[in-house]
Amino acid sequence: MSEEILILDFGSQYTQVIARRIRECEVFGSILPYTATAEEIRQRNPSGIIFSGGPASVYAANAPICDPEILELGAPILGICYGLQLLAKLSGGEVEPSSHREFGKGLLEIAEPSPLLEGLESPMQIWNSHGDRIVKRPDGFKTTATSGNSEHAVIEDSERKFYGIQFHPEVVHTPKGTTIIENFAHKICGCGRNWTMQGFIDRAVAEIQEEVGDEKVILGLSGGVDSSVAAALIHKAIGDQLTCIFVNNGLLRANEAERVQDLYRNYFESRLHYVDASKRFLGKLKGIKDPEEKRMRIGRTFIKVFEDATEDVGDAKFLAQGTLYPDIIESVPIDGNPAAKIKSHHNVGGLPKKMRFLLLEPLKRLFKDEVRAVGRELGLPSDAIDRHPFPGPGLAIRIMGKVTKKRLTALREADTIILEEMKRSGWYDRVWQSFAVLLPVRSVGVMGDERTYENSVAIRIVESRDGMTADWVKLPYEILETMSTRIINEVNGINRVCLDISSKPPATIEWE
Repeated sequence: MSEEILILDFGSQYTQVIARRIRECEVFGSILPYTATAEEIRQRNPSGIIFSGGPASVYAANAPICDPEILELGAPILGICYGLQLLAKLSGGEVEPSSHREFGKGLLEIAEPSPLLEGLESPMQIWNSHGDRIVKRPDGFKTTATSGNSEHAVIEDSERKFYGIQFHPEVVHTPKGTTIIENFAHKICGCGRNWTMQGFIDRAVAEIQEEVGDEKVILGLSGGVDSSVAAALIHKAIGDQLTCIFVNNGLLRANEAERVQDLYRNYFESRLHYVDASKRFLGKLKGIKDPEEKRMRIGRTFIKVFEDATEDVGDAKFLAQGTLYPDIIESVPIDGNPAAKIKSHHNVGGLPKKMRFLLLEPLKRLFKDEVRAVGRELGLPSDAIDRHPFPGPGLAIRIMGKVTKKRLTALREADTIILEEMKRSGWYDRVWQSFAVLLPVRSVGVMGDERTYENSVAIRIVESRDGMTADWVKLPYEILETMSTRIINEVNGINRVCLDISSKPPATIEWE
């Protein structure tokens, strides 16, 4: 990668969003823990460095502090919120608790011209999330903007190209925040626009060919966006050395097994081996309620099924997966990173420590919307790349509690109704994701003058740009009413339908 902006993660829930915004500027952005040493960063030779926000206070005894020598590398630095305060402290400034904390919307008043703020109007709406503020600027810095309770909301040392902002430009609640990130990436760091999906494909093909050589690769095909694009990319690189194995784990959507086989045998010129392991997976999940244990069991069973399948398709050295960058970020926090582990993904956290395959993960640097763009560049049909995301562990993590065949049937039927009504109303392509969740809640109802005591279903519909943050969708009541009526009338065992109106964060998109 010729140009790269590194983001040091101090525990902000928006660190991933910063990386995504950098990439929207057509510059490669990647994340490292704040514990990365100056030497490790020097070897990466980044065009710029961003210090993320975080929940700590810089004056706390256990505050996360990066290697001070990072400031001597000569790379431009942008500190965001906690990152600003840390940059100020390491440069000799002073930070104290503010008597008036700033959370939510605010106004930024630009005091002096700055390359970081070029093209912005004053006052400008911003989004704050902090309880500390700079009370003494470091020597060599000047203040270029203020906000309601922050005398030094934006500071800079133009000679060293150090910049700090007290608010969050990466979130949508700072409407012009992207301009600030663009200014840092292009005007201050001097980056071009070299991060494109066609460029990624060219590099990925070369890397796959070099890594795989003459060996064989098997890939777990789910029919979802990630595995489909991974399969197309690897096939472009090594052709018939790739065999796709489609495992029916019994946790798929309605008619999914048939759809995937039809798509890949009629369109996708790759070897496809079908394995029906539904009984095997359901057996492993019997009686299991804990979501992490579900994921781990699914991951371990997945590998065992693949190892058995190699007897039919021939020995393979590599196991390919459609693991994405958010999967890695959310699943496996690096030691010393203050960001909490959110959940394990079966692509990441459910694999056994010892297996005979080497992992091949060509999409692990990409966000979801970038994967879709790669799929379009590779010529995949819209049916394969414009589908709503579906979790690797399948319906197992959309059933709260025990997974049984009866509960799977009810959830499948409810989920099918939601998708049908989303497509019929024209809303399917307007949202990020829509699905049903079967709740471990039974409630009293009346059907045909008889008392019922049945299950509840939650409807989950969200809009998002990349899956890192999401807002619930205000779907017209008429559509929700149709969904509810159909689910209660057509699905045995369900007598109540609820609507999930939580956003991410604080919730996640999936329930488990």
